[in-house]
Amino acid sequence: MGKVLVIGAGGVGSVAVHKMAMNADIFSEIVLASRTVSKCDAIAASVKQRTGVTVPTHAIDADDVAATTALINEVKPDLVVNLALPYQDLSIMDACLNAGVHYMDTANYEPKDVAKFEYHWQWAYQDKFKNAGLMALLGSGFDPGVTSVFAMWLKKHKLKTIRLLDILDCNGGDHGQAFATNFNPEINIREVTAPARHWENGEFVETPAMGVKQTFDFEQVGEKTMYMMYHEELESLARFVPEMERARFWMTFGEEYIKHLTVLQNVGMTRIDPVMYEGREIIPLQFLKAVLPEPSSLGETTKGKTNIGDIATGEALNGSGEKTFYIKNICDHEKAYEETGNQAVSYTTGVPAMIGAAMILTGKWKGEGVFNMEQFDPDPFMEMLNEHGLPWTVEELDGPLPF
Repeated sequence: MGKVLVIGAGGVGSVAVHKMAMNADIFSEIVLASRTVSKCDAIAASVKQRTGVTVPTHAIDADDVAATTALINEVKPDLVVNLALPYQDLSIMDACLNAGVHYMDTANYEPKDVAKFEYHWQWAYQDKFKNAGLMALLGSGFDPGVTSVFAMWLKKHKLKTIRLLDILDCNGGDHGQAFATNFNPEINIREVTAPARHWENGEFVETPAMGVKQTFDFEQVGEKTMYMMYHEELESLARFVPEMERARFWMTFGEEYIKHLTVLQNVGMTRIDPVMYEGREIIPLQFLKAVLPEPSSLGETTKGKTNIGDIATGEALNGSGEKTFYIKNICDHEKAYEETGNQAVSYTTGVPAMIGAAMILTGKWKGEGVFNMEQFDPDPFMEMLNEHGLPWTVEELDGPLPF
């Protein structure tokens, strides 16, 4: 049905390409490119072994707009799926505009030199994509991505309005390492150490990083400490669900993670500004990334489950007053590894990346311009989650979170 060029050969790229290959009726051709072509080749070999599908590979520096444009022109895909670093979003968007090809990613643009996670840089491309007759779909991962689709499904089927929204992200997996991150360490640590923000009464309220915590009992995981932090879907949800009085994002972290991260912060290893070392500039966080375990290597040892979902409160669609619903997915690390060779954190992002791409290629989601997940019909996306390894459940709660 359509040809895709996937840029990025980390864990998410691996899962997405495996799942695309398992859906050859939608993805007739898959091409994989990354700065390190050996990573692409390893993924292609696994895909060939597991599915029989051949995935051609290329080396590309996605910071180089001219080179990326040339590759897109050579490959001639119907869609570019950007699973590279968030720093590279704008250069890949520029290359798609140059080549006249649709664009999709899983996380919003971040400048390298400041930990800002905001959509305005990409929203500014609205007229460029619209005038070119092209579509750009932003944030088709799990969070952001599925968490927004969950909210819009509730608003379509259960709630007339959403007054309160809490997004809960729990990774109950154990990778057996003293300290490691389940996705790109540089991105993970920038995100966690940035000030927290939540939406309340029409504006974002900032609190210190890791400054607000609560305990929650997660199904099939158990009781965990979760911390309020900023996540980019809060910005798009505030824009497209304007009646929300409050929206918060929570993520769980183990005590060992917090302890190690605190020490690393205290000694300056999480800094993103350059320091001089032996006559050359280095970024401490980039050095730290180089010595930490590669996230894609954790799949074989990670056990346990993830539990990610939305708790939404608002006026019931059927006129029965205010109601609260909890919609979530629980994913097993070992099952994800068995299917794709990757742990569940990569799986829960890679599968929605495949589904978002499928929405575009099948024409179920279409438009000209730059779009967020909240702007489309959630139903076909939700159906594919159930069909492709991320089944979800919804239940009514007695009320919103008591905190």
